[in-house]
Amino acid sequence: MTLPDPAPLPPRRSYDLLLQNIEADLRSGAIKLGDQLPGERTLAETYGISRASVREGIRILDAMGVLRSSSGSGPKSGAIIVSEPSAGLSSALRLHTASSRLSVEDIVETRVLLETWAAQAAAEAPDSTGKQASLDRARDLLEAMDRPELDRDTFHTLDARFHVELSSLAGNSVIETMMDSLSGAIRGYVKEAMDNFDDWPRILTALREQHHGIYDAVAARDGVLAAERLREHITWFYAQIPPREG
Repeated sequence: MTLPDPAPLPPRRSYDLLLQNIEADLRSGAIKLGDQLPGERTLAETYGISRASVREGIRILDAMGVLRSSSGSGPKSGAIIVSEPSAGLSSALRLHTASSRLSVEDIVETRVLLETWAAQAAAEAPDSTGKQASLDRARDLLEAMDRPELDRDTFHTLDARFHVELSSLAGNSVIETMMDSLSGAIRGYVKEAMDNFDDWPRILTALREQHHGIYDAVAARDGVLAAERLREHITWFYAQIPPREG
């Protein structure tokens, strides 16, 4: 039997060489967080590509959260390695959600899967100074969300920070990054839902009670209860949102 010819590979983009070399240098330690990349001309000469390709590669790395670029002159200008993975992931997820390629329902299901695991791991993690500090920050966020006359937008911001803070207690940086990214991907959807709730006082009261219940379970080191309360909290909230027409 004659096998079909393999599909041709897509043409290699000239800026790919820059991305691959930046990756290699990060792996080897030749460059590290906080380092400033050489200027466009030096990068172009080093990798044998045009300055236009260098600029395109820099823009992509900036959007991916690998570096931060700024114009002007001086020690803080140019491209600096920062590595903020949630920024790039969140932007990509948000755009693909807007295009309907990724559904909100699938993102919520993934969030439940990751966040319940993180809650149980956080609750069962050994006591430490770092864990207590995170619990203190989460408690402060709860107290901020309990303030009377809190506007919906501020509550939403505090709510997202509370969930990410609890997830960080699990001590898994990938889970924390994914949680931050998933939260960012549906932030507009959640904000729109909060803005349109006709019975916001009822919703707000329930959310506050649920948040305190989750926190209490984590603080009491009851991982099973923390995970169950988180699952109920997330699924309850999305059940309150009327389905979109069309």
